[in-house]
Amino acid sequence: MQSVALIDYGSGNLRSAEKALQKAASALGRPAEIVTTSDPDRIARADLVILPGVGAFAACMSALAARSGVIEAMAAAVKGRGAPFLGICVGMQLLATRGLEFGETPGLGWIEGDVRRIEPADPRLKVPHMGWNSLSGALPGALFHGLGEAPHMYFTHSFAIHPTHGDDVAAVTDHGGRFPAAVLRDNVAGVQFHPEKSQAAGARLLLNALEWRP
Repeated sequence: MQSVALIDYGSGNLRSAEKALQKAASALGRPAEIVTTSDPDRIARADLVILPGVGAFAACMSALAARSGVIEAMAAAVKGRGAPFLGICVGMQLLATRGLEFGETPGLGWIEGDVRRIEPADPRLKVPHMGWNSLSGALPGALFHGLGEAPHMYFTHSFAIHPTHGDDVAAVTDHGGRFPAAVLRDNVAGVQFHPEKSQAAGARLLLNALEWRP
């Protein structure tokens, strides 16, 4: 049975993400053990690791680091065994080298780059960026298979990751200027939008994540 560790560090829309993953597993017609957990042993053994996140970069990184052994267990699963990883919203931002929100905060450093405030060129466009936006760019099949061109996803955020290496950008969106909406490097992926709130397109992305074998 596939084991999925949804990291619980006191941040993120965990219940909605858990339910969406359970629904995706059901659609695949095969059992999956989807566990919301901060147990390092379960995380280290997981077949898929998912890191959600809502709020400020510094607060989320501090909360994650405060869970004893969790970052080390994530690294053991993802970096050590090659288990696939999906970061959602701030969970994606934490992949960066550093976040520039309320000062400078080191991130996980799995995707080199900075997390910076989005600055729309059109002053009529508000920040936070909230609502539905289409995706463009590489849209690799590992996560975006079956979604067609320009799938719409639901966003709610004020900051975005800017990878140092352009090849790490898997999708972009536009809110008064283009910025990365998804990153992908080997078995590490992240999405700025909320697939659990993105209806059919988000459900398909989570299904793809469950089937992902990098």
